[in-house]
Amino acid sequence: MGVTAIDKRPVEGPVKVHRLGLQGDIQANRVHHGGPDQAVYAYSQADADYWAAQLQQDLPPGSFGENLRVAGIDATAAVIGERWKIGLDVELEVTSPRTPCATFQRRLGERQWVKRFTEEGRVGAYLRVIKTGSIQAGDHIHRTYVPTHGITVGQWFREPTVELMEALKDADADGEIRLQQPEFNNKFEALQRQLRG
Repeated sequence: MGVTAIDKRPVEGPVKVHRLGLQGDIQANRVHHGGPDQAVYAYSQADADYWAAQLQQDLPPGSFGENLRVAGIDATAAVIGERWKIGLDVELEVTSPRTPCATFQRRLGERQWVKRFTEEGRVGAYLRVIKTGSIQAGDHIHRTYVPTHGITVGQWFREPTVELMEALKDADADGEIRLQQPEFNNKFEALQRQLRG
């Protein structure tokens, strides 16, 4: 059996946010789950409520492996590259969607969970830490920057097209966003192979 860090639990009081995530949180596999571009995984309370009703079970913060449960903001509808200020000083930048894995399925104990979660498309967002500091439950989240390309985490997860790829590459070239995650290069290469046919 491998090592996993998907088991997250809510905490009381302020939590320090560092470049690689939240204090006390671990990333067991930084190649596929973590590192600076996946330092924070945000999941929306509305989506958690949806799944709680569908699965008929309580899904408290951390149930999806998220280290940040958010209310009043749809993490899946966040634009790639948008920035959030949380509390007094933490600033995060949306980087990519979460891709569900077998570990996630085992955690929830639901057959066909990866397929079901993928088909529903309520995936949440990974974020990189731009400015460190401390956050705590109840802190307000303010969008401080939203790129003009308009491509959301959900759009890129559900249907990464050549048009979306070109728009993201243009936004990156213009300095509007920073596409540093290997996930984008892998999808870009796959789309280009499809075009060559």
